[in-house]
This record gives sequence, C-alpha cells and structure tokens, in this order.
Amino acid sequence: MIDGSLPRLEFWCDLQCPDCRTALDDVRALRAAYGEALRIEVRHFPLEKHKHAYAAAEAAEEAFAQGLGWPFVEALLARVEDLDARGQQVLLEVAREVGADVEEVDTALIDGRHMLTVDADQAEGRAIGITGTPTYVIGRERLDGGQSQDGLRARIEAVLEAAKTS
Repeated sequence: MIDGSLPRLEFWCDLQCPDCRTALDDVRALRAAYGEALRIEVRHFPLEKHKHAYAAAEAAEEAFAQGLGWPFVEALLARVEDLDARGQQVLLEVAREVGADVEEVDTALIDGRHMLTVDADQAEGRAIGITGTPTYVIGRERLDGGQSQDGLRARIEAVLEAAKTS
C-alpha cells in the first residue's frame, strides 16, 4: 500500500480528558494495523471544564515542532489526573521525560507561539460540529467518542477498508 493512500484520521482531543487517554488504545491499534499508510493527526479541542487543557495543547504543539509530539501526547494523557492536580508544572515534567527542550516548551507557553494553531483547531472543530472529546474525523465521517467509544475503531476500520478498495 502506498504511503498516504488512506484518508487521514483526525484525532480531536483534549489533553486533560480521561476519555482521550482511553481512546489512545484505539489509536495505537490503528497504527499497528495500518502503519505508515494511515496518517493520524492530533487536533486540539480543549474543553473549558479542563483548566490546563489549553496550555497542554500549546505544549503539545511545541513538542510536535521538536519532533516529539506523539510521545508527548501519549505521556501527558497517561497523567491527566496529575495535570488536573498540579497544572503546568506537569507539562514541563512530561517534556523532560520525552526528551523535548524544556526551556523551549516553557517559553512557548509564555510567548503564546502556538495559540493561533490551537485557536484555529478549536474554531474548525466547532464549525464541523465537534462538541466533545475524543472525536474522530476520517474521510467525510465524524465519529463522536465522548459519550461512548464502543465500536468506533470498527467504524474507522470500515472506512479505511472501503478506501483501500476504491
């Protein structure tokens, strides 16, 4: 299969959301099944009820800029309760753990260099009807995992299999 021959999977998430942490199991399974042929992109939809989610999205964008976005996202989602309890310090700890330049992550949180990206994701998410996280968008289909993630991976795989045969 040719790289990029499958539709891109957008993983709309809030990095302080326990449901998004659970959704990582599906993301990992899809990566294992489809490898490089499936491009999975994190899109930010920080929810107001999570006071550190916006800063977490900014820190993740800096980690992506440093080539460590996915390790950062996965490590941070593993610590959602810690982020809730201790705030931005956890972002810097996770950056250190994954090998990111901690000073650059800290500076990015101060100077707001990734605010436009996070704001654009939020605006686009609202425009396409996203109301909660996790939500997946693949092809022209939006799959909301905020209420239940049951069957979502199977639905994503059905879209991917249909794309392979078309």
